[in-house]
Amino acid sequence: MLVAATGVGAGDLATAAFTGHQLGVGIVWAVLLGAALKFVLNEGLTRWQLVTGQTLLEGAMLRLGWSAKIIFAIYFVLWSYFVGSALISACGAAGHAIFPVFADAITGKRAFGIAHSLAGLVLVFVGGFRLFESLMRVAISVMFVTVVATAVCIAPDWMAVGKGLVIPQIPPTADGTGLDWTLALIGGVGGTLTILCYGYWIREKGREDIAALPACRIDLAVAYGFTAIFGIAMVIIGSTIHIEGRGAQLIVVLADRLGDILGSTGRWLLLAGIWAALFSSLLGVWQAVPYLFADFWQLLRHNEPAKVNTQNRSYRGYLLLLATVPMLGLFRDFKQVQLIYSIFGSFFLPLLALVLLILNGQVAWVGKYRNRPVTIGLLLATLAIFLVIAAPKTWVAARLFLG
Repeated sequence: MLVAATGVGAGDLATAAFTGHQLGVGIVWAVLLGAALKFVLNEGLTRWQLVTGQTLLEGAMLRLGWSAKIIFAIYFVLWSYFVGSALISACGAAGHAIFPVFADAITGKRAFGIAHSLAGLVLVFVGGFRLFESLMRVAISVMFVTVVATAVCIAPDWMAVGKGLVIPQIPPTADGTGLDWTLALIGGVGGTLTILCYGYWIREKGREDIAALPACRIDLAVAYGFTAIFGIAMVIIGSTIHIEGRGAQLIVVLADRLGDILGSTGRWLLLAGIWAALFSSLLGVWQAVPYLFADFWQLLRHNEPAKVNTQNRSYRGYLLLLATVPMLGLFRDFKQVQLIYSIFGSFFLPLLALVLLILNGQVAWVGKYRNRPVTIGLLLATLAIFLVIAAPKTWVAARLFLG
């Protein structure tokens, strides 16, 4: 439940809805493929951790040298800022859409965004893992039921949806961007850096050895099953209505368009589901990403792993920074922030696939639990697909910054 709730963010919602609008329900197979590839990545890092007793971050830092530490440190700080800004902005837009008490949308987005960030900070800081776990159960229940119910109420062509699930195709578009939207949809399912967070959650649940692997595989199958259903529902919703806007503003536009079809009840239903998805994603990032910093800081200082204590200064200090510094994104042009974040998100997945190919490919390190041929093939496919996604974005960004 935590994996599913944290992995569905503002970018996932926007990408799924826009892709549905551009390509229709014939593209829902791409949601299943994206969820399956994320399952392979998360299962690989879980298998590594349960065999070796080290998180994947610890394994990479200790075995791949200083280059891995430098690359991760730069990537992690930038990712934290851009994803934090995106989540705060999206939560702010959803808050203003539900309670439009401010004169203009920009002020409302800023005020509600800051309020959501501070609320998440307090809940994680005071409540600890148990409260976090309970809140996330409620949030994912709301987001799953409301968004799926909305997709069902729209009454799409279910035969076309079924065909789209079993027959891979890329419907043609007037501007020839069908492949771009398809790749974006595959990449937008189930999170990027937050995949690493699962390893810390299973430590909190006391899963410390390989005997827990079957239970973890069930976890991940359920998580990415939920994620796929949610993504398919958003594609269906996007396919049935005309939408404009981008990023956080899509939330308001999508809800208004749905209100024209289903009335005010439909509008409020979708807003509740989207708000739950966005705030649970923010809460999940605020709770889990400081684990990564605390783990990394421990390795830098002592060059040996140790279980993260959520009461120590490194965890709580990074939580405080994560919940406050990205608020600066509310007061700047967010288009460039979104572009840079999308680039970093695209590059993390092939890096993760590469690390899993190296670490889980060594019999000396993981023994009989090394990657099997099918897993190797899927990891190589992940590496290829997401490099294809990342390379054009890098070229676009270079032209933007240099031009």
